Amino acid sequence: MEEYQLAQINIARALAPMDSPVMADFVNNLDRINALAEQSEGFVWRLQDENNNATAIQAFEDDFIIVNMSVWTSMEDLFNFTYKSDHVAIFTRRKEWFSAMQEMHMAFWYIKKGTIPTVAEAKLRLSYLNTHGETPYAFTFKGRFTPEDLRDYTPQTLNS
Repeated sequence: MEEYQLAQINIARALAPMDSPVMADFVNNLDRINALAEQSEGFVWRLQDENNNATAIQAFEDDFIIVNMSVWTSMEDLFNFTYKSDHVAIFTRRKEWFSAMQEMHMAFWYIKKGTIPTVAEAKLRLSYLNTHGETPYAFTFKGRFTPEDLRDYTPQTLNS
């Protein structure tokens, strides 16, 4: 039986450029929060550039949208990092740095163990979630789908 891991994308639209005073406290905490993620149980991988973070990676046409991607061994491990670690202190302050998104800003999907998701794949999963709602192909913490659910699911085209 193949083993799967959980991939995730999370995007946010910054209120100002990353080098502005508005974003300073967020930027000043990036290394600490990234290190916390990397030391968390179940962490496998995260998207990063040569500066050890992903804020400079241009994944969308809008220069103010930043992207966060990571891979975890389970949804429980990702949940524990997101909501039960020191990450919460930064997460609860998100309105200081980011505008509210009209569409879903986070998506999860299963990947075969040992593979790394691409930004293009992550954008596709996020778009699919916004078009079709939660399915085994793209979901959130609310979906609670399993790799077994994915095996029995045939994704629709994005235009349907």
